Amino acid sequence: MPQSSTPTSTRHAPFKVVLITGPSGAGRSTSIHALEDFGFEAIDNLPLTLLPRLLSGPPMTRNLALGIDVRNRDFSAETVIEAVDIIDNETIFDCSLVYLDCATEVLIRRYSETRRRHPLAPDETPEEGIRRELDLLGGLKQRADLLIDTTDMSPHDLKSELQDWFGAKSSQKMAVSLQSFSYKRGMPRGLDMVLDCRMLRNPHWDEALRALDGRDSRVAEYIADDPLFSDFFNKTLDLVELLLPAYRAEGKSYFTLAFGCTGGQHRSVFMAEALANALAERGWQVSIRHRELEREHERKL
Repeated sequence: MPQSSTPTSTRHAPFKVVLITGPSGAGRSTSIHALEDFGFEAIDNLPLTLLPRLLSGPPMTRNLALGIDVRNRDFSAETVIEAVDIIDNETIFDCSLVYLDCATEVLIRRYSETRRRHPLAPDETPEEGIRRELDLLGGLKQRADLLIDTTDMSPHDLKSELQDWFGAKSSQKMAVSLQSFSYKRGMPRGLDMVLDCRMLRNPHWDEALRALDGRDSRVAEYIADDPLFSDFFNKTLDLVELLLPAYRAEGKSYFTLAFGCTGGQHRSVFMAEALANALAERGWQVSIRHRELEREHERKL
């Protein structure tokens, strides 16, 4: 994808390209309208094959929000991920993939309340359409830079959340995403930094802790008792606090740090949670993703 010609003065603060996707009924249209209110140029249901032409056309004068709908004939999760990677690696734009998540039972209720037919199951039940759509969305939830769960959100709540991330008041902020993962399943994509937690004490070998995860206080205490933990955590916090202002000064809007361990259940989860709490206390805007815990939750549904 060719680069757009952009004045030198904007290269340290590139225009944002925000791709918004998620299951129908989770709030994509609300999000597109909200970003438009924040000054974005908003386009919904743009065929992905037209994206290169859009970005290589006349120079952008404002940020761009694109709604990605599974009904597009050229839609696939792989195509969306490829588009994000191309924008990140081959253009000067700051690209973010936003995934709007929502509990299946709430999506069903929303369809029932509006009496709408699901676009992927016009002659069947909404449940069938939702299932097909989630299958099509595939790995986009794991790849997303920002995950917003709209299950308990009103449209006003969603707009307020987006205001925090993309509104005018957010221009001086940097969104920090902390993630946990299992090395056995490979590293997530789109990371700025990865740290390995496998040298810390592994709660998996304690029968009483094996079924728990790193958010449990008993697991946290077990890992924190490791003589290595205090130095590892403090040096990580010092490093991140050193880097974030420098990245922000360069115009970067997001910083993504992932912690990996063997199973992605205990040590990496605890490190992500502990660092998130410390950064939030220092005023940073932080979101947390636990890839393996999310996958396990989805498997049980």
